[in-house]
Amino acid sequence: MFLDGDVPRSFEDCRVLVTGGAGFIGSAVVWGLNQRGCNNVVVVDRLRHSEKWRHLTGLQMCDYREADEFWPRIEAGTMDKFDVVLHLGACSSTTEQDVAYLIRNNYELTKRLAYWALSIGARFVYASSAATYGDGHEGMRDTERDVTRFRPQNAYGFSKYLFDCHAMKHGLLSHIIGLKYFNVFGPNEDHKGDMRSMVYKAWQQIVDKGRVRLFKSYRAEYPDGRQRRDFVYVRDAVAMTLHLAGLERASGLFNIGSGESHTWLELVTSVFQAMGRDPQIEFVDMPEHLRTRYQYFTCADITKLRETGYSAPVTPLPVAVNEYVTGYLIPGRVLDPTSP
Repeated sequence: MFLDGDVPRSFEDCRVLVTGGAGFIGSAVVWGLNQRGCNNVVVVDRLRHSEKWRHLTGLQMCDYREADEFWPRIEAGTMDKFDVVLHLGACSSTTEQDVAYLIRNNYELTKRLAYWALSIGARFVYASSAATYGDGHEGMRDTERDVTRFRPQNAYGFSKYLFDCHAMKHGLLSHIIGLKYFNVFGPNEDHKGDMRSMVYKAWQQIVDKGRVRLFKSYRAEYPDGRQRRDFVYVRDAVAMTLHLAGLERASGLFNIGSGESHTWLELVTSVFQAMGRDPQIEFVDMPEHLRTRYQYFTCADITKLRETGYSAPVTPLPVAVNEYVTGYLIPGRVLDPTSP
């Protein structure tokens, strides 16, 4: 829902909680809040032995809390109050096979956070995923009122789908915002292993081997390398996220993407160009276990987002890839408040 005349709030005087704030999109959102004059940010994450702590260096925040210490404080009633809760923490592995873990981490935890945020009067914004749409047979519409129509193709998408369905059935979607992120890429994704974007993987393959390997296609209508995705630069995803978080009367599900679909060939060619090299591409067999779960086409319809007043242009794919590769990957930088 969006009501005409809803003016985005200023985050300067807000106290904001960001879960998953040391992760990829989470740390970029903290960066975006800093850019908007908001330093009153509490980050919750689970660092353990990871290198995610590097993403927080240089960012402005008032506190950091380990996830394992977070819920005990809420249950004890000692957690501070917040104006906005941005729940971006999750297991984002599309190949994770421990479904019980995904449900606990991505579904049950989101439910608890949503009800807690609403109980303290905070704006609650959570990360859903385009993976909830499945193969796209039922469309990829963020205007769909019956989200149970969709059929996720992996357990990760299913865990996100469960909360979308819960929020719809119990009337939460009229009070909160769910963000269906498409293929986001950009700085601070280095810790994600196999879940790193193809921009990162292509850059690394070119550095190591001088060529890029892409999966062959197993559908005649999509020649090798011409499977299509909606690739969105993390700067644009952050701008869209904070725009919606700042609209007090907007609610429901929103697609977060570029609104355009590009082939894998277009993407990796942009990486080669950013590195000043001629494309060298090899097509390899897709693992058997992925073939029945593979998305051949995604494209976010962002009409609903635009109707809320979001008017910023989306960064063209070659421009975004060039900035990421030459500005971050090659020099090994992370996002910080002094980044351009």
